Amino acid sequence: MTEPYTGGCACGAIRYSTHREPVFQNHCQCRDCQRRSGTGHGSYLTFPGRTEMTVTGEATHWRVAGDSGNEKVHAFCPACGTPVYLGFVAMPDLIAVPAASLDDPGRFTPQVLTYAERGPAWDTIDPALQAFARMPTG
Repeated sequence: MTEPYTGGCACGAIRYSTHREPVFQNHCQCRDCQRRSGTGHGSYLTFPGRTEMTVTGEATHWRVAGDSGNEKVHAFCPACGTPVYLGFVAMPDLIAVPAASLDDPGRFTPQVLTYAERGPAWDTIDPALQAFARMPTG
């Protein structure tokens, strides 16, 4: 059994933990991720088994249609504003967490870059990563 993935918000009011392994790890340069992060991209680990992720504390949620048109549910700490997790209406069993919210962000190993067509020139991502203009399908 591997060590659980744990993390939370900056002030400690919200914590999460899962023993599942991520099924997808990516940098995303869509406009939503840019706006949420205040930088040129977001970095996420996506896990299966949303019901198996333990979340303590009360998050505030807001919904937005992503570049794909699919609705995403963002959760953030109402005290410190830190994004703590992300759900997908079309894929309710998945949950994503921002890489920087991990207790050990070194466990993040990006596999791909998504929405590269939206990336600003000043946000250079590792050129060795496979880049997709949008979100890969299939």
